[in-house]
Amino acid sequence: MERTGPPARFSGLLAALSAALLVAGGLAVSAPAAVAADVDLARNGGFEAGLDGWSCTGGSGAVVSAPTHGGTSALKATPAGSDNAECSQTVTVKPDSTYTLSAWVQGSYVYLGASGTGTTDVSTWTPSSPGWTQLTTTFRTGAATTSVKIYTHGWYGTPTYYADDLTLVGPGGDPVALPATPAGLKAGTVTSSSVALSWTGSTGATGYNVYRGGTKVLSVTGTSATVAGLAASTAYSFQVTATNSAGESAKSTAVTATTTAGGGGGGSGLPTHALVGYLHSSFANGSGYTRMADVPDSWDVIDLAFGEPTSVTSGDIRFSLCPVTECPNVESVAEFKAAIKAKQAAGKKVLISIGGQNGQVQLSTTAARDTFVSSVSKIIDDYGLDGLDIDFEGHSLSLNTGDTDFRSPTTPVIVNLISAVKTLKAKYGDKFVLTMAPETFFVQLGYQYYGSGPWGGQDPRAGAYLPVIHALRDDLTLLHVQDYNSGSIMGLDNQYHSMGGADFHIAMTDMLLTGFPVAGDATKVFPALRPDQVSIGLPASTQAGNGYTSPAEVTKALNCLTKKTDCGSYATHGTWPGLRGLMTWSINWDRFNNGEFSKHFDAYFGG
Repeated sequence: MERTGPPARFSGLLAALSAALLVAGGLAVSAPAAVAADVDLARNGGFEAGLDGWSCTGGSGAVVSAPTHGGTSALKATPAGSDNAECSQTVTVKPDSTYTLSAWVQGSYVYLGASGTGTTDVSTWTPSSPGWTQLTTTFRTGAATTSVKIYTHGWYGTPTYYADDLTLVGPGGDPVALPATPAGLKAGTVTSSSVALSWTGSTGATGYNVYRGGTKVLSVTGTSATVAGLAASTAYSFQVTATNSAGESAKSTAVTATTTAGGGGGGSGLPTHALVGYLHSSFANGSGYTRMADVPDSWDVIDLAFGEPTSVTSGDIRFSLCPVTECPNVESVAEFKAAIKAKQAAGKKVLISIGGQNGQVQLSTTAARDTFVSSVSKIIDDYGLDGLDIDFEGHSLSLNTGDTDFRSPTTPVIVNLISAVKTLKAKYGDKFVLTMAPETFFVQLGYQYYGSGPWGGQDPRAGAYLPVIHALRDDLTLLHVQDYNSGSIMGLDNQYHSMGGADFHIAMTDMLLTGFPVAGDATKVFPALRPDQVSIGLPASTQAGNGYTSPAEVTKALNCLTKKTDCGSYATHGTWPGLRGLMTWSINWDRFNNGEFSKHFDAYFGG
């Protein structure tokens, strides 16, 4: 026969009697040890405070008012390409404790999970949820675990998902105090476009925010930072705060620094607003050959297209005039050189442009780097040119796997190009004009993707110009990204923008003048360029390239960026009357199109 305990109605009575007998017998009885009450540890799990406390990859997250599960807000996150739209936060927990993670979700392939548990990381998901569905999972923390990351995400290439009322219930972790306000903020090296800052670390801080004039411009993990993209001869005020999972400290005492005079890369020789055009000097390209002497006075910078390598990896760049068989009206070399001198006497800049669609250049060795320097120098000296335009396209620039920080590149073709250009700048001095004409794929796409990505599989060319631009920003005269022959690109509003209208040029240019986190990483922010370093790249006619934009639409873009008028749905992050101007492909195609581009915008800028 199985022995059983007393009926339930007697259990409380027996417990009380036993306790009384123990006390009567002189024995001390201790109450059970107190257990921390379970609480909801997730911060802003209902998204009523926007994305406060949450970090979403690639700028993929937003807060919407519908649909919601509870309250007035919910998370909306959209996977794109190789980004799964993960939104996460780090939560303080207790070791050796059990936690329950829950969220209400809607959409296809929505995941909920926790990592860094110290035991077994967990996740759960739903393949399809047209209405709100609750996901729940539990985990136990390890013996030394004091924080975990909780997250939700979608899946690559799937539609938008929604999440709401996310909770993490379990014993409350030891309270985390706000870090102390940083002390000792001081300015170090100052250039015409940057200020180096350093400060004393704060106990308990996991990061720091740098403010310029009260606006946050950088987030870093160390106790130093360089704020770039500044105007010359200008006073700036800086402050810094310390951050951790509890929030942000008060701002430090402000320090003021004034940038030095001048600007990068020979820009002082250009008019306030300039037109840049490519001249087909070595080929006709269907538009006809234009002699140097016949280039209209509207063009302030003339890029000779193109200097090309003897082989992809040789670094040996050659330039010659268009053959007579292709260009019957080509001038002699002597006439060409004389015309260059005449243009320069009139205040124009004439550069050799390296690369182009067919001129793939990969400086994969130091020998190729040194050959590049010597061969480009020879062209500049032979023709008496003012500088260099880098128009690397195709597969000239790509990032090696593991090269993930644009501020300290390790890929040889990137490192060697930077070194080569710095050598050329040192040789020719402050009057050396340096311009670049990358495609949007190599620059603005870096807001979402950089190189092959943290998991591999991305196109290694994504954002590959960013380390070059950043390393040379103090030498850079002009960056004129090609706003044509481009796919749709996500702007800082986390919406995709397409070629052909003012909106595209406004969004793409705003990114350069505002700066942006690379691949959505708030600790790796590509700093803004100065307005005088930026021009907008456009095709001169419908025949010149995909993405032709009518002069009326380009005028709207210029008005929005420089005057804050004629703006559409995209809200810019500033107004930049000092925007340098426009670049076009090409002088030849503009002449073929009866000078529509140059006449219109020469008049716009008061040329």
